[in-house]
Amino acid sequence: MGITLSRAAQWTTASSNIGKLEFTPMNELLLKEILSFVEEFSSQHPQQAEHVFKEPLQWTTTLVASDFKTDYDISDSVVQSQEKDSEGHPLLLLSPPNVYVRSFSQLCKLVHLTNDKKLEEVRACLEDNRNPVVKVLGPSFAAELEGDNQDETRLFAKVKEEEEHKDTDDKVKLFLLLQNLDKQLLIKLLHEISQQVELNPAAVKNEVEMLKRSCGNGESRLLKSIQYTSDYEFSNGCRAPPWRQVHGEICYLVIEPCDSETLYITCSTAGVFLNRGIKQKGEENDYERTSDTYEDLVSLLKSKSPQFAKNINKQDCAVQELPSTQKIQHVESVDAEEQGQPQRSYEQQEKNVHEKARQQHTANKAGGKMKYEPCPRWKDLGLKCPPGRAEEKKPNKSSGEEKSGEMYKKKMATGAKSKMKADFSVSSLPGHLSPLKIKTSAGALPVEVFSESSTESEEEEEQPERRPESNTDLPSEYWHIQKLVKYIKGGDQRFTVLTLCTLMDFNLMQETCQLAIRDVGGLEVLINLLDTNEVKCKIGSLKILRKISSSVQIRRAIVEMGGLQSIVKIVDSEEEELMALAAETIAIVARFPKARRTVRQYGGIKKLVKLLDCVSNLANLSVRQEKDVEIARCGTLALWSCSKSTRNKDAIRKAGGIPLLGRLLKSPHESMLIPVVGTLQECASEESYRIAIQTEGMIKDLVKILGSDNDELQMHCASAIFKCAEDKQTRDLVREYKGLQLLVSLLSKADNKHLLAAATGAIWKCSISMENVAKFGEYNALEVLVNLLTDQPEEVLVNVVGAVGEFAQIPENKATIRRCGGIKPLVNLLTGTNQALLVNVTKAVGACATDMDNMVIIDQLDGVRLVWSLLKNPSADVQSSAAWALCPCINNAKDAGEMVRSLVGGLELIVNLLKSTNNEVLASICATIAKIAKDKENLAVLTDHGVVPLLAKLTNTTDDRLRRHLAEAIGHCCMWGSNKALFGEAGAVAPLVCYLKSKDSSVHQSTAMALYQLSKDPNNCITMHEKGVVKPLIHIMGSDEEMLQEAAAGCVRNIRLLALANRKVQLFY
Repeated sequence: MGITLSRAAQWTTASSNIGKLEFTPMNELLLKEILSFVEEFSSQHPQQAEHVFKEPLQWTTTLVASDFKTDYDISDSVVQSQEKDSEGHPLLLLSPPNVYVRSFSQLCKLVHLTNDKKLEEVRACLEDNRNPVVKVLGPSFAAELEGDNQDETRLFAKVKEEEEHKDTDDKVKLFLLLQNLDKQLLIKLLHEISQQVELNPAAVKNEVEMLKRSCGNGESRLLKSIQYTSDYEFSNGCRAPPWRQVHGEICYLVIEPCDSETLYITCSTAGVFLNRGIKQKGEENDYERTSDTYEDLVSLLKSKSPQFAKNINKQDCAVQELPSTQKIQHVESVDAEEQGQPQRSYEQQEKNVHEKARQQHTANKAGGKMKYEPCPRWKDLGLKCPPGRAEEKKPNKSSGEEKSGEMYKKKMATGAKSKMKADFSVSSLPGHLSPLKIKTSAGALPVEVFSESSTESEEEEEQPERRPESNTDLPSEYWHIQKLVKYIKGGDQRFTVLTLCTLMDFNLMQETCQLAIRDVGGLEVLINLLDTNEVKCKIGSLKILRKISSSVQIRRAIVEMGGLQSIVKIVDSEEEELMALAAETIAIVARFPKARRTVRQYGGIKKLVKLLDCVSNLANLSVRQEKDVEIARCGTLALWSCSKSTRNKDAIRKAGGIPLLGRLLKSPHESMLIPVVGTLQECASEESYRIAIQTEGMIKDLVKILGSDNDELQMHCASAIFKCAEDKQTRDLVREYKGLQLLVSLLSKADNKHLLAAATGAIWKCSISMENVAKFGEYNALEVLVNLLTDQPEEVLVNVVGAVGEFAQIPENKATIRRCGGIKPLVNLLTGTNQALLVNVTKAVGACATDMDNMVIIDQLDGVRLVWSLLKNPSADVQSSAAWALCPCINNAKDAGEMVRSLVGGLELIVNLLKSTNNEVLASICATIAKIAKDKENLAVLTDHGVVPLLAKLTNTTDDRLRRHLAEAIGHCCMWGSNKALFGEAGAVAPLVCYLKSKDSSVHQSTAMALYQLSKDPNNCITMHEKGVVKPLIHIMGSDEEMLQEAAAGCVRNIRLLALANRKVQLFY
């Protein structure tokens, strides 16, 4: 537990310096393993379980005195164990809310008392005891654990030297048990992380080999030397220790450049960065990052070694050989003022607008220079580059922004993105507003460097609005606002504040006013005011930006001009009003992917999460506390906007946002609850959030909020439950807290389609549990759902039909669906094109078709033909769902054989689907063939279409679900002509024998029946006998299922008869 907890577990420090375990799948796995170890310890190691700890484990528990029964002395709320140590201390002491435990035996008993809160108790114990080995065995043993020493004899001798105790032997054995647990935990976590993170050690290795070839002597060499810190390479290609591989680290390098000091570099899945270097022998290396993260080694070395950059450009180094994505370096123009040139007059500034272009700087292999052009987006904004203007370019080393290869190609095809600002000056009075300077994005260093998120596609971005071509008939407000902006450019502090107040009097939500500010260069002025030291100017600027950001164009312009970085800086300001305004502005601006990325890259997520840490009791607030809560509300609004990005969700979790959101969920104010629940439902798409919502007890709060009168709040709550109800425990909690009735009551609000979609989605997921279906029946939910099968948008229909399909798993509900007229609308929906809807509809129709009366109606409505036609759908999910639905339809149809033959080309389509590569499609098609083959004429047609070799080809599968239905299909297909012999010739018999080794009893049954049919051919009997089929069949003959007994016995009988016949031939001929 020592190394695992300190190095591999994922900790967060959100609101204090005390670490908390993050709610991640990896931590969940770690907690379950430790819980299992503690629960079984007393039974497996009774002697070591009685060992008294060096110091008691202490933590805050949820247990109370009433939870303890016998074997304990209970006095009011204090509980003591009857067992005591040599000094008279009880081995367990409960003094609410703290508990003290001194042995594993008591720890095991306490865990069993917690019932369904076991994981929560283990989490609390580990969080309050970061190094439990020290408390259990003492610091000397903890040091041995770090040293990974398993020499039991040496340990025993050392303990004898240090302390004279009778239980020395037990202590050493306990240490070895904990050490073994520690290693097992690391192995499991490594296995888990190897499945979650795509380590790419091959890419790093190729790049290192390429750079090694460039080392040597001479002026043109790239490096003096490059070497790994470790020669040992793990099976996955990594050289980092296992506890560092958990953090995505691959290897460590020592590189000696030609013109600078030695570099100590970490290569990880997130990129390449400098670390603190190698310590002296016997000390652990310091892996702490000391630089920005770069995409690859070449990019890092270019930034740290001028000679390397010069030589690699001369040699035109083949970066294409690197398997990782190339780092794209950006450059920006430098304004005249920053070059020491005199500032222009106000009139000249108004006439011309400086361009600040962030462009791609790549070397032309032919030696030519790339021509830079402004991005077309700026033409849409009405900002044009002055002709003939040439600006000096310099590399933006601090940008750190990295783009994927796909984005790089897009930008190269359309021209690099430009970043432009107006060139203006502001006169300043002594002691007042300092001169405004034109700000470049290079001035704001990113806190984190992230590559382009694969989930934030450009398709998600909003399309910019188009400006009218003509300026005719513009209202007077347009020209008035333009004059005011000009006054700000030339005024002092007092005049600037007054002008900002005047601007606030206009209707800034109106498009004309927004255009006026933008066209005259007002955005640049407002953004630069954010970098001044005057609080009033910042407040005025933020209030205006907050309003005009309702425009899509304005939002994009703010991000392109680097304004969002300045707003993020203000989030952790000391002024409360500034913090709230900055967070609210971020909430509005961060509505498209690039803005959300910018917030994350410049450390905005961590700053926003810190705003959530306000008072715990949100009911009775003082004036001061109300301000803090308002700041938290604004921070939550900003996080809500940012949480639409997958990487931002992860950043919020790592910053410790989940428990803070859980605390705010208890607020009585709807204005606070809407963004909190909105953020949670947005993040609930991630498994780590669903685990946390359940573990932190938020389901109870969500159900409680579900009963509010606010439609928007109810919608977000229902959406959160919809996403979280994938987990059975969550579904049970919703039922336990009486949330099912509240969800059904929301169906009455059919006019609000967004609320209806969320409510039906939650009902659908909750109805996966049959206990919930029974509870829904008490509220007549099915009747209401059937009425919603018509005249609803697709997002509602998908959920409604999904719920009806789950309800139809209970026999009495099938009659209810028929009685309410639900069969016809379900069949009508089979003609749609929405794939998610088709999957749910076919499942619902198939469930209803298991009822004979329902099947009659489905057949009359031509439902079987419609379902069959869905086998042509390109979606594998639709194909498999349709095939599963056909099974009960064929099984319960009045004249199934004739019905199937009436479908022209239907059997050929079924056979062709056996060529699919999707196991679910194959399993469903095999199940359908088994039903069809019961009719002799249809089986003959299937045989003519070549069903035998296609089925035989699938027999080598290891998928038990496919095995079961494949064996069933083979068994039924043996009923025609020489198919039994054909299966033997196609090599299907030997693999079927291996099916009997499966742990799935249903596979045994279908396989035994197939082998029985195949054993009617002598050659197949010989093959079966050679593969050792008799022994497992004799074992199966002892089964309780009569059909399985008969099939196994029949197969053995046929093999025996063949053997006897062969013996007679040998004796008499």
